[in-house]
Amino acid sequence: ELQLVESGGGLVQPGGSLKLSCEVSGFTIYDFDDYIVGWFRQAPGKDREGVACVDKGNGRAYYADFVKGRFTISRDNAKKTVYLQLNSLKPEDTAVYYCAADPEGAHLKPWYGDWGQGTQVTVSS
Repeated sequence: ELQLVESGGGLVQPGGSLKLSCEVSGFTIYDFDDYIVGWFRQAPGKDREGVACVDKGNGRAYYADFVKGRFTISRDNAKKTVYLQLNSLKPEDTAVYYCAADPEGAHLKPWYGDWGQGTQVTVSS
């Protein structure tokens, strides 16, 4: 079982930016390069939703429509870390943000085998 540790959340004003990090460890059969890594979020009273993911191999990024042009996902395989840059934040972006990893993850669907504990992002003036 992998360990995923998110960091970088916090309180930010509307229009502000944050950079989330997800450090992954505990590899046995596969290495970090073999995993699709995704970011999801869950606001109070709402279902968990996919935000962005980055593919293994070619590192192609996928985004939910509601974050296109504002958020950027990237991965550093040497550091076994995935980042999510959040720009132009809106109050409706307030949620707990989770990262998840899976060798065959279903991109923006939450069908991932390993999850982090989450980091709170609050957008408020």
